[in-house]
Amino acid sequence: MRGVDLNADLGETRDGMPTADDEAMFAVISSASVACGGHAGDDASMRASVERAARFGVAIGAHPSYEDRANFGRIRRDPPASELRASVARQLDALEAAGADLRYVKPHGALYHAVSADPVQAAAVVAAVADHSARLGRPLPVLGLPGAIVEAAASAGLPFVPEAFLDRGYTARGGLVPRDQPGALIDDPARVADRALRLALEGTVDAVDGTTLTVDAASLCLHGDTPAAVAMARAVRAALDAAHIEVRAPW
Repeated sequence: MRGVDLNADLGETRDGMPTADDEAMFAVISSASVACGGHAGDDASMRASVERAARFGVAIGAHPSYEDRANFGRIRRDPPASELRASVARQLDALEAAGADLRYVKPHGALYHAVSADPVQAAAVVAAVADHSARLGRPLPVLGLPGAIVEAAASAGLPFVPEAFLDRGYTARGGLVPRDQPGALIDDPARVADRALRLALEGTVDAVDGTTLTVDAASLCLHGDTPAAVAMARAVRAALDAAHIEVRAPW
C-alpha cells in the first residue's frame, strides 16, 4: 500500500497557553514536531506531547528554533555557529528529558529557512543533531526543505527527509511564500485535502502563480496553530484514507 507521513508542529505553548488543539491533531497525524523551548513549549507541554504520542501511536520529532519566544522564532537571527549548535543541543536534550523517544529533527520557522539557504547555520544545526545521534547510537533524520541542509546532513551521515506543506503557498521557484504576502496561508480544508492527494499520488503542487511544481516529499506538514488546523487535518486524513494511502511515520 502506498504511504505518506503526515506531520504537524505541536506542543507550541506560549506562557502556558496552547496555540493549537493538540489532542485533536495527535489523533489524525503520524508524526509530531514538538516545540522544545526555543520559540515555544515548556516542560509541561513537552511531557503532554510525549503522553499523547504514546496514546495515539505518533512519532515524536524535535522542533528546535532560534531562542526567540517574543517573535515565535519567525525572525531570522545570526548567532555564532557555536551558540546555535549549543542552543539546538539544549532543546533536543530538553525534549528527551521530558521522556521523548526522538525519531527526527525539524527546525522551526526562520531557522527552518535559514538552514536551507545558509551553509554555516545548516552545519551548526546538523552538528548538534549528529552529537545527539551519537549519544543515541542511531542517526536522527533531519526533516526540511532541500538546500544547504541536505549536504550538511549527508556530510554528517544523517538521513535527510524532504517535506511539503499543505497549508502554505509556494512560489514559482519552489520556496514558501513569506507569511506577510498574499497567498502565504491556505485554510480551506477541501483545498488542502486535494493538495495532499496530489502530492501523495503525483508529487505535484501548484504555486501561487499557477505554475505546477514537482515536489519530492516523504512527509506532508500542517501547522497546528492555523485556525482551521483541526478541520484541515481531518479532511486530509479522510481523503488519504479514502484513496487507500496509508498515513505512517517513516522513522
